[in-house]
Amino acid sequence: MKPRSQPEAPEGTAPPGTAKPPGQAAALPEKLYFRIGEASRLLGVPAHVLRYWETEFPALAPRKSEGGQRLYRRKDLEKLLLIKHLLYEQKFTIAGARRWLAQQARRRRSAAPPPVQQRLFADPESVLRQVRSELAALAEMLK
Repeated sequence: MKPRSQPEAPEGTAPPGTAKPPGQAAALPEKLYFRIGEASRLLGVPAHVLRYWETEFPALAPRKSEGGQRLYRRKDLEKLLLIKHLLYEQKFTIAGARRWLAQQARRRRSAAPPPVQQRLFADPESVLRQVRSELAALAEMLK
């Protein structure tokens, strides 16, 4: 008996049984915009699913061309890959995936980078002490 061969995956999608990490965008072409048909092929989901996800996930808001066609950016496709991973592989419900994404967004906002002063200097207090002492020395010179 001949072993059954697996059907080939559509171009730009992972073969059956191989899971990509969520949000992996290495296979996405280097383009500014993708039309819904291209996005559908790359993600391996029908176009109507993408349109439905736009209504369910506020973070998805592709631009529209003058002709009314949806134009997804690379960032949008990365979000869609993550949503697909949550729904299809992690078995989240739509509401659960929406909550999870909102929670991740809150975490990113709360872990915002420190103010500019703290990023420029390892120890801002010591820098301030040094500046004060130099200013005091200058004031003494001017007396």
